[in-house]
Amino acid sequence: MADPSETPRDTSTARQATGSGRTGLLVAVASLLGATLFWAGNYVIGGAAVATIDPLSLVLLRWAIAVVPLLLIAQFVERPDWRQVLRAWPWLIMLSAFGLLGYNLFLYGALQYTDAFNASLINAFNPALITLAAAIFLRERLTPLAIVGVAIALVGVLVVLSRGDIGTLFGTGFGRGELLMVGAICVWTAYTIAGRLAPKLPPITSTAIQAVIAVLVLAPISVATGGPTLPSTASTLWALIFIGIFPSVLSYLLWNRALTVIPAGGAGVFLNLITVFTAAFTILAGHPYTAAQIIGGIVVIGGVVVTNIRAFR
Repeated sequence: MADPSETPRDTSTARQATGSGRTGLLVAVASLLGATLFWAGNYVIGGAAVATIDPLSLVLLRWAIAVVPLLLIAQFVERPDWRQVLRAWPWLIMLSAFGLLGYNLFLYGALQYTDAFNASLINAFNPALITLAAAIFLRERLTPLAIVGVAIALVGVLVVLSRGDIGTLFGTGFGRGELLMVGAICVWTAYTIAGRLAPKLPPITSTAIQAVIAVLVLAPISVATGGPTLPSTASTLWALIFIGIFPSVLSYLLWNRALTVIPAGGAGVFLNLITVFTAAFTILAGHPYTAAQIIGGIVVIGGVVVTNIRAFR
């Protein structure tokens, strides 16, 4: 309700500002939906790509495709002081090793042995794991409710890992793909903690430099092991182009665009949509899924919601 002291002009201005704010919020939410949709696509299409391209080659080719667009966008959008950015080279090397190299090598390695839906369900535990790691390494306060949320999410992950029979984990242990995916979320947690400690840099610029480092590290390793595996079919080529552009470039642009409107904690809860979108892609594509995956996924996401209840509010 408008204040009675406002003139008609004041009321009009206030309405315009409110409308502009709502439009900005809608655009930010749409940006988050787009970013998580493309990241979910990385699971599904990446799972198809690793059938013919080994993980090391896929990570190398992915960032080789993405690096030039990232550098150009960083220059024209963020206009960074490159000398100042490069002074943070130890942090950039660490972030590249954890995030662009480690996480993706583990992820694509996991997708060779497990399906995209399963991988995304394990990945859904990541926000809860980050909350736990932040409490341990950054001394961030861990509330009793957050502890309960982490415990619930962990139970959900165990349901997924055991395919509904947690007792089997004590007998047969984890599957290779599931174990690699656990490694992936541990590495991404390390990437997130390091990112909070690192000097503050323009986000797209930081990602671009990390992509350069990833290519420079992987290229000689790939050559020494016989060279990268190139796409052998048109479908694999299009899959590689999708991975190199949409989840590697556009998702970062959309995500960082949204962060100018929505706080990082509020935006972080949207990451759970990666699992939702991956599940939708799996079902629409006619791939089989189990009750354990559905139940475990719901429990994981429920636990993450409880862990990050303040952000949801």
